[in-house]
Amino acid sequence: MDLKNKNILVTGAKGFLGKHVLKGLTDKGFWVYPFQPSELTETEGYDLRSQGFCRKLIAEACWPNGPNVVIHLAGKVGGIGFNQAKPAELFVDNMLMGINMLEISRQLGVRKFVLIGTVCSYPKYTPIPFKEEDLWNGYPEETNAPYGIAKKALFEMARAYHQQYGFNAICLLPVNLYGPGDHFESEKSHVIPALIKKVADAQKNGQDFIEVWGTGNASREFLYVEDAAEAIVLATQHYDKPEPVNIGAGFEITIRELVWKICQIMDFKGDVKF
Repeated sequence: MDLKNKNILVTGAKGFLGKHVLKGLTDKGFWVYPFQPSELTETEGYDLRSQGFCRKLIAEACWPNGPNVVIHLAGKVGGIGFNQAKPAELFVDNMLMGINMLEISRQLGVRKFVLIGTVCSYPKYTPIPFKEEDLWNGYPEETNAPYGIAKKALFEMARAYHQQYGFNAICLLPVNLYGPGDHFESEKSHVIPALIKKVADAQKNGQDFIEVWGTGNASREFLYVEDAAEAIVLATQHYDKPEPVNIGAGFEITIRELVWKICQIMDFKGDVKF
């Protein structure tokens, strides 16, 4: 789709990935309406879990004509601890937001819907790098399964909308992201920021070692957040099929190698205990 002179609504526009997608769109001169859910907006009734609010948002965004494109980045996410503490919220809230935004977008004539998923939807023992055909071959990692399954269900909803309504909804699955604006809070941080903070805290407190969960042998695929944002913009312009598409680097690194690399960059010479 040619995005020139198109109105684009971006949910989650001030999140870690969202602000880079927003910048990528505005740098190209596209017309963007950003929306960022927060605890404050939810208390005022601006809640994507509410179908009524989603209708109001989509109807009034980019007034008077409404959005031609919706990029749905908003979601409830967190690190391992958050996933273990609030699995029901992660499942229900992400399902409600996705269902509402997708259905109301269809009802109000949005021409393209971009759904951002997660590699947490992949089965636990999927070989890396991930391949789209493996998406339905098993159950996700237990610690974040409710979040991953909610996103996977939305992929199937998008596919069904393609089939029944001819609605142009695409699904993109970024791998683990890192880069500027990442979350370092214990509840929200993912692997790379959590490790960076662990090393920084050890240096600050004069510790001569850090402890890292697991054996260090697990491997992950990581992608710089600005590259992911660029891929999302390109897919919004050029991809129109219902099958989900990965956004990744195409190579993996073990957690052990990653820890050593972070320690080297941060000049931490202490021991690493797995």
